[in-house]
Formats: sequence, C-alpha cells, structure tokens
Amino acid sequence: MPPKQPPRRRVPRPTGRPTGRPGGDSGRTNRTGRPHPAARPAARRPRQAQPRPAAGRSRPLRLGNPRPRLRLVSLGLTLVMLAFVVRLLQVQAVDAAAYAAKAEKNRYLSHKLAAERGEITDRSGIALATSVDAYDITADPKMFTPQESKVPDAPEQAAALLAPILGRDPADLVRTLKSPPSPRYAVLARKQTPQVWNQIKDLKNLFARKAREEKAKGGPGVSVLAGVLSEKSSKRVYPNGNLGAGIIGYVNAEGRGAGGLESMLDKELAGQDGKITYAHSGGRRVPTASARETPAVPGSDIELTIDRDIQWAAQKAISEQVAASRADRGYVIVQNTRTGEVLAMANAPGFDPNDLSQADAAAMGNAALQDAYEPGSTSKVMSIAAVLEEGAATPATHVVVPNRLHRGDRLFKDDIDHPTWYLTLNGVLAKSSNIGTILATGQLGKTQAQANQVLHSYLRRFGIGSPTGLGYPGETSGILAEPQDWNTSQQYTIPFGQGLSLNAMQAASVYSTIANDGVRVEPTLIRGTKGPDGHFTPAPTPEKTRVVSEKTAKTLAAMLESVVEDEEGTGTKAAIPGYRVAGKTGTANRVDPELGRYKGYTASFAGFAPADDPRITVYCAIQNPTKGSYFGGQICGPIYKKVMEFALKTQHVAPTGKQPPRMPVTFKPGT
Repeated sequence: MPPKQPPRRRVPRPTGRPTGRPGGDSGRTNRTGRPHPAARPAARRPRQAQPRPAAGRSRPLRLGNPRPRLRLVSLGLTLVMLAFVVRLLQVQAVDAAAYAAKAEKNRYLSHKLAAERGEITDRSGIALATSVDAYDITADPKMFTPQESKVPDAPEQAAALLAPILGRDPADLVRTLKSPPSPRYAVLARKQTPQVWNQIKDLKNLFARKAREEKAKGGPGVSVLAGVLSEKSSKRVYPNGNLGAGIIGYVNAEGRGAGGLESMLDKELAGQDGKITYAHSGGRRVPTASARETPAVPGSDIELTIDRDIQWAAQKAISEQVAASRADRGYVIVQNTRTGEVLAMANAPGFDPNDLSQADAAAMGNAALQDAYEPGSTSKVMSIAAVLEEGAATPATHVVVPNRLHRGDRLFKDDIDHPTWYLTLNGVLAKSSNIGTILATGQLGKTQAQANQVLHSYLRRFGIGSPTGLGYPGETSGILAEPQDWNTSQQYTIPFGQGLSLNAMQAASVYSTIANDGVRVEPTLIRGTKGPDGHFTPAPTPEKTRVVSEKTAKTLAAMLESVVEDEEGTGTKAAIPGYRVAGKTGTANRVDPELGRYKGYTASFAGFAPADDPRITVYCAIQNPTKGSYFGGQICGPIYKKVMEFALKTQHVAPTGKQPPRMPVTFKPGT
C-alpha cells in the first residue's frame, strides 16, 4: 500500500489590491488632507514544489484555449454567408433581368396558331377545296433527355408507342427527338385527324396514371410521353376528289399552295398565322399562368367561274374518250362567250389531290394551259377571218382546189386524196381544205411576204403568242414567230394551223371571239373573293379587244354552221338536234415532246351554240390517239356534242327556233 501523501498547503494568492483600511480607498486622504501613502505590496511567497505523482499515475490533462478555433469557424461561416449574399445580390439585383429571361424561356412555350385557309368554291358556292380540323403532333425534345425523363431510352420508348399511330418509321421519330431543329420544339407528324390525336391522348393519360402510381411508391414518376404535344391545325380536303383538280391544284405537307390556284392565290387563301405563348410544366399547360396570344386571321374564300356540274360533264366525257382512244391526254374548255368566264376546264388523265402519293407526276399540272401544241385546222378560222375582214374574198368566192399544190420546196395536200374540188370559200372551211386555205390567204397581200405580215397581225389580235390573261402558274403563251422569220414551209403551213403553237384556252378564246361579234374578252377563272369579314369583292372586269368587225364575225359564224350542218362538212357528229351549232374540226401532225419531231396526231373540235345567238363555247383536244380514228370530227365531235348539250341545259339556254342559212359549199365549173 503506498504511503499517504501529506496534505497540500494552500498558499494565498496575491490579490493585486493595495493594502489599507478594510473597505478603504487608496485614493482617500488623511485628516491632514494629505493622501495616505501607498501600501507596499505583500511579498510573494515562493511556490512550493509540487510533489511528483507517484509512479503509475497519469498526469492530469489541461484543455487548450478554444478561442482561436471559434475565431476560425466564425471566419469560415462569415465567408460562406458573404458568398451567398454576393450570389443573391447578383441573381436578384445585378443580373436579375437576364435570369428572369432565362426562366421565362425555359418555362414558356410559343406555338404558331395556324390561320384557317380560305375555301375555293364554284360559281354557286359549292366547295371544291376546303379545310377541316387537324392536329400537328409535336414534341418538346428536352423532356426526352435522360435528365428529364429519368430513363436512358425515352426517345426509343416514345417512338415505339407513336409509330403505329402516326404511320411513321420508329427510327425516324427517334432521330427527330434526338436531333431536333430546335432544342424545345420538333414536329413528329403534320395534319393528323382528331381521331389520331385522341389515340395519343389516351396513351398519354395511361402513362401519366402509371407515373403517378410509380411516384407514390417512391419511383421517379415520369411518363415517357409527357413531352408529346399537339398544335391545332387544319387539313386541306377536296370533297369532289379529282373533279377540277387541274385547275384547283393542291397544297404541300406544310399546308401551303404548291400547284394550280392553290399556289397562284396562296397569299389570299392562307391568311395570317397567329402566335400563342404560355407557361408549361411537365408537358402540360399551366392553366392559372398568364398567356400571350396573337389571333390568327383567316384566309379569304375564292369563288371561281367554274360550274361544278358542267365541269363534271366535261371531265367525264374527255376521260372516257382518252381511255377509249388510248391517248396520251386530252382537255375540254367550256366558256361563256359573252363574259369570258370559264365554266369548265377538264383534263384527262387527272389526279386526286386528297392522295398525292398515288398521283402521276405528269398528270398533276393543268395541261389545258400548260401544253403547247400545233392546233391544225381549228386554226383556219383565223385565216378565213383575216381574208373576210381584209375584203380579199367573200363566202361565195370560188376556189379551185387541186389534189396537190406546189409551193416553195414542198408539195401540199389535203387530208385525203381527191379530184379537183370546185369549192366556195365557205366550202374551203366546211371541207377543211389545206390547199384552199393556202390559196385564200395568198390574197392577203400583193406578195407572199405582205400576206404573211397581214396574217401574223390577225393571229396576234386573236391572242396567239400572248398570255391568256389568267395568270395561271406554268401557263404557256404558245409560239408564233415573227413573219420575217417564217421559213419557206411555215409561210404556207401556218394558215392551216401547222408551224405555230397554242394552248387549249387560247384556242377556245378564238371561237369565243367570233361568237362575241368579233370582240375578244380575256378569259377569267375568278369571280371574286370573300374576306374574313364576309365582304365579297368582285374580280376586275376583263379586258375587251375588238379583233374583227361584227359583220365579219357574223358571216364567219354562218360559215361555221356549214361545217356541222352541211352533209359535206367534217363536223356532222357535233350536231345537236334543235340547236344551231357552229364549229370546226382539226387534225394536226403532233410534235412529240420527248422525241422533238412529228409523231402521232392532235385531234380537236371547237365551236359555239346557239350559232345565231351564241352563249357557250366548247373546245376539245385529244393528244396522240392510238386506237381507232384520229380525226378531230370523229373523236372530238361527239365530246363537243355531249358537253355542249349538258351546258346549254344547265345554263337554261333555249333553242332560237330559227333556220340556219344554207350557204353554198361548191360551185359548178364555168359558172
């Protein structure tokens, strides 16, 4: 047992206070007024040496001073708080506007509000092209990133779900979502029906419900379809299918006009798109947040001069004949002779603008305006008009027509071999003699060059070589060389319709000019427009030009009756019981556009009725018929008859009841 340690002796510690009276003050004075002398400090006693702890006992621990540590921690906290304060000042004061703009950009989405495209109607207001509700299926690509979707393959999952509904390749959808043109906007499919969007909404709701259940169990709770959105749009539809498709045209995938009147009048039809900006969260619009919207302005409605029923009759007739003749194509024009309004413009073959994927690219234009071809004998009416107007001959003038005629370096003939014909000028037109036409137009000048100049001037007045005035996209003006440039052959072929070219509308306009007492009225397709406010604005009045005198026009109309009414005429198949009909056949050598040389024929027929009070002009042409007859009177005459009969009834045009004049076709030699 270790020996007891002696008790430690307490050594008083000096207080450091001056000695004096108890409770006294060293600053006090004595009775004499003198201050007390300062007390001497008590002597320090030496500290006794502390006994060393016995072996085996630990030395007592002494705590360090905590103040330095506290100062260091306080300094660190102060610096951290200072950093927060500086950052807070930067965010809320210095860069507040910039950060607010970034927040707005990430929070708000902007979408286009598509303007409703205007309708295209016929003259009675029947819709030929209209728009129905549709949806553009869009996406916010950011919501398909791993950070937002919480899954690494969100684009692939979404594409697998959407591809069967949208009819798209899943790989294409994945590329769109992963490499979008804009980081917050991508179009997955355009012009989808409401049924398609309803299917997608059902899928979105299903996956949203699963996401909520997953979140309740502690999962990420994010739907892979949350970023799939829609924009209300419209889809262009054509209620009558291929009826009038060549005129109306079509729109592209973006809903813009890409052909025909849809393209020509795109600005008027399209209107002005609007814009909406709204807050969104999790792929949904925040209903309580503010939104900015610029309303869309609808497009104007376009009313055409076309009559849907007459268009149907014309299109049916030409389609059947093109198929029967195994021809390349054909066209029919129906025009109001007095106003210039186009009542029908039919092309065959055609296309259905509702399904362009099945359309033949070669048939997607308007061949009646875009094809340039040599008209053949239907052009002879202009040559005879020049002869009558210039006083070079009368309908009764005798013209001796040999079987062959040598001019320049060529030997000319008619469509058939024949003995010498003794024809009147009326007979030349009725029997469509090439040789007789060459002989008659040769009287237009003292020299062939002068005759060429005169004929050229009349062809130009009739509109050959000039735009029709429709302003239609891709329209051809035809080809008419200057008379000094006519080669030896053209000097004699142009009078009977070879060596120049035109389109079907120009050809129809020639006959409307004769029917309208010699005054050419620019053809029109547009009656007027109706704006978003419902106000109808009529189209400008078409330009009128006198080409030949009224006397010449009426004489020529009577001569054209001989083509149809006289048994020796070439257009007897165009006769309509009860009506007086004026018309002209045409059969021309055709220039093959691919070969660049003559191959095949162009068959045509043009005319108007009633001949003594014209109201309707009909023109028909068929390109390269390869089965059956290729003569215009044989295959286009019957089409003329069908379409003209229908148009006269539709327009409530009654027969005049007057008998046609019987103008002589031939004469006896020596008289």
